[in-house]
Amino acid sequence: MRQYFMARSLIFPPLPGQLFGRLSGQFLVRRLGYMILMLSVLAALVSEARAETFEAYIDAMQAQARARGVAEQHLAALDTISLNPTVQRLAARQPEYIKPIWEYLDMLVTPKRIADGRAKLAEHAATFDRLEKKFGVPRSIMAAIWGVETNFGTITGDFPVLEALATLGYEGRRQKFGRQQLQAALDILQAGDVDLQNFKGSWAGAMGHTQFIPTTYQAYAVDATTDGRRDIWGTIDDALGSTGNYLSVSGWVTGVPWGVRVRLPEGFDFSQAQIANRRPIADWIAQGVTGVDEQLQARWGAGAIYLPAGHRGPAFLATQNFFALLRYNTAPAYALAVGMLSSRLEGGDALRLAWPTEDRPLLPDEIRKLQALLQKAGYAIEHVDGVPGRETFAALIAFQRDNKMIVDGYATPQILAHIEKIMRQ
Repeated sequence: MRQYFMARSLIFPPLPGQLFGRLSGQFLVRRLGYMILMLSVLAALVSEARAETFEAYIDAMQAQARARGVAEQHLAALDTISLNPTVQRLAARQPEYIKPIWEYLDMLVTPKRIADGRAKLAEHAATFDRLEKKFGVPRSIMAAIWGVETNFGTITGDFPVLEALATLGYEGRRQKFGRQQLQAALDILQAGDVDLQNFKGSWAGAMGHTQFIPTTYQAYAVDATTDGRRDIWGTIDDALGSTGNYLSVSGWVTGVPWGVRVRLPEGFDFSQAQIANRRPIADWIAQGVTGVDEQLQARWGAGAIYLPAGHRGPAFLATQNFFALLRYNTAPAYALAVGMLSSRLEGGDALRLAWPTEDRPLLPDEIRKLQALLQKAGYAIEHVDGVPGRETFAALIAFQRDNKMIVDGYATPQILAHIEKIMRQ
């Protein structure tokens, strides 16, 4: 801080008022040169301070791992890493365009991916036979996750895991996640399941054919080949077995579909259609909810009504197995994509879904405007950040209910314009 004030006094030295009027062009040029020079000095000082801070942060991470018994040869790997600017940029980005659900599904459930997935099911039939029996998870679901996550192992990520996680843990909104995962990554090296050269993954630290983050790997990865290593990077059996195990312990129920397309009765209360609102399927049947492609079964347990495009779009009954998929990725659209791809891999026809394509989701700037309006109206919005999370959904539900609108929590430009109109009255 003292260095900063010394540099600032050189950049902006005090000038008597009488002298100001007599400044020559030559003096201004010289003064501008001093300013550029000192700004460079300041930039160097800030850069040096940040480097020292990153070094101290790495020292602290090494000390924590050393206390758990991680060997020095693995800790030394942190000595050569630096902040990865690509990881920083990706971690800080805000999406400029949020894909409508129909575009998202078209991107993930493609004819080529379906064909490739069926080929992989045939190629690794013996592996899928064994894993399906052991974990009770359908082969089509394991294959669909493999396809959605890494396009069947062709795009597993080439970021050094330690560097990516160290970058995330240094600063920013993913700091806690990065530090926790970095410690787990060091433990994985210590266990000997992967060597440093092959220890690579996505910019966020997801690894292997089916993209496990380090803590998930520690808890759920399995050695399906019984060779003494849990190799999700190079051994397909281990990667798929780990996926089967993870879904099994996440509550997958054998014999229950991932979800079912449903028809809602006339006068249905759309405010019930929330992923968090799980009820016995018998209750939904009693309300008049019926299956479009297959009959609903009370024996499936509990489920929720999911409207991925609001009340004007298709409706699904999300079963317990849909929620097991949400353990893999918390986005309902992801679980829907995996489920739909798995159905196609089993030989099913493409669902002919009538999407309300004119009801696109809001862009981040529009979401911020919506959040600000809801906040101004007194609804519980803590962060006006352009991210449509549960808080925004709940506030919109409450606003729709209070203003006698159809209550589905689906934010579109039409809804935003209607709210603006109400707020002006």
